Amino acid sequence: MPHLWAQTLLRTLLLAAPLCAAWPAHAADAAAQRRVGSDTFIFGGTLRIEQALPGDLIAAAGTLDVEAPVAGDALLAGGTLRLGGAVGQSVFAAAGRLNIDAAVARNLRVAGGQVDLSPAASVGGNVSVGGGQVSLRGPIKGSLTVAGGSVLLDGPVDGDVMASAGQLTLGPKARVAGRLNYRSRDEVQRDPAAQVLGAIERLPLPAGAMMDDAQHPASGAMRRAEQGDWDGHASWGGPSWLWTLGLMLVAALMVYQAPDAVRRITQSLSQHPGRDLLWGLVVLVCVPVAALMMVFTIIGIPLALLVLLLYGALLLLAYVTTGVALGQWVLGRFKADALASTAWRIGAAVAAVWLLAVLGSLPWVGGAVSMLALLTGMGALILIVSGRLEPAPSP
Repeated sequence: MPHLWAQTLLRTLLLAAPLCAAWPAHAADAAAQRRVGSDTFIFGGTLRIEQALPGDLIAAAGTLDVEAPVAGDALLAGGTLRLGGAVGQSVFAAAGRLNIDAAVARNLRVAGGQVDLSPAASVGGNVSVGGGQVSLRGPIKGSLTVAGGSVLLDGPVDGDVMASAGQLTLGPKARVAGRLNYRSRDEVQRDPAAQVLGAIERLPLPAGAMMDDAQHPASGAMRRAEQGDWDGHASWGGPSWLWTLGLMLVAALMVYQAPDAVRRITQSLSQHPGRDLLWGLVVLVCVPVAALMMVFTIIGIPLALLVLLLYGALLLLAYVTTGVALGQWVLGRFKADALASTAWRIGAAVAAVWLLAVLGSLPWVGGAVSMLALLTGMGALILIVSGRLEPAPSP
């Protein structure tokens, strides 16, 4: 029913930003909740939902445990996420560790580092899964599309299966009523008791696919991204550094065109970095949740693409914002009189963005540095756009 989807979409767009703004800045474990009609929007550090919900549930938390039934759709995000209550419609979820232990009446679309569809769970429609380690043991009434480093299918699937995996395993309880098409460096590992009624076809790997580590292709790609090593070429002096030069130019324009905003952001990040980090984390969750609802509706796809395009631009601007603020803070600490000079402030901003790029290219710590820069910058941007940052005094 398109009109119902449209109403849900509008509610999400209108309430995502205010709900994020309602997040308490003083405590990560506090929860912000709002009810609109029958739908529930809730965000917090640690959440356990135990009361039945009559409509849709949109929730995000560091640790999220949904024990109560949800009559409508469930849009969920968290570090650790468990769904133990039945869902009357579809589930869209992303988490570091995701456990589905209940019935989902329609479709299941999820992604996570570790995804487990337990034998106690069931899905009445189609399933789409992406993850590092994926275990699917509950019955699936529709088709299955799965991609992961390690994929275990040990339950019945009434439709076709399309799998891309470093290692694909069919357990003894696997029952595929349709075809099994898969992409993998290795042959599928199949228990003698596993059944596939349709044809089994191994498809060729895409050209240039990174499958050096058959067990963990996703983490291998991430490692290469962090180290700037694509197709054997290091990032030093390569295209990524041309990209960094572009970000440095954006930093210079920001200092030149919006000096007052830069002062306010610098003041916020230096005095309340935890607050800005928390706001950035909430926005990082809220916007994709809203866009995710749009993607699965025909009328919302164009708007979803626009939102995601603007979201990508926001991520880049947030990263640059942290670099700019870092440069201004260092300049103020060690050469305060130079803050009156536009040239000095531009130079400090450009140097700080370059330093962030260098730190971000380091193995092990680079990803964490880049993520912290992105989150804190995003939080400061949201605060200034919402008018919550007071004007900073001129130097």
